Amino acid sequence: MKTRSLTIAMLSLLLTVPFLARALDIQPYTATALQQAQASGKAVAVHFHADWCATCKAQARVFESLRGDPQLKGITLLVANYDNERELKKAMNVRSQSVVVVFRGSKETARIGGETKPEKIKAALATAL
Repeated sequence: MKTRSLTIAMLSLLLTVPFLARALDIQPYTATALQQAQASGKAVAVHFHADWCATCKAQARVFESLRGDPQLKGITLLVANYDNERELKKAMNVRSQSVVVVFRGSKETARIGGETKPEKIKAALATAL
């Protein structure tokens, strides 16, 4: 009986660890998600991603690698489709794909374009904390 309870407890822990380890929250862009994060003063970044863009794909791999970084806990990364989000690009004055705009609430704290070095991307995201 003890073995079974211990096994169930260990399985539960193993299933929850990946969710706990994710510090950087990556979500698809929605206007509502951005508005809510900004209205509540949270750290939020928008990545203008294009599926055809090699730099964007490299950035996506970096963001995935940063998901578990505890120093980025509390930051939400919203991935916006560069080809479809024309109004958002205009509002944020974005003219090319692979741009990341970082906010603390509604205040812009960093903007990077074409950057693929993990330490520089992390530093830009950390400006919102």
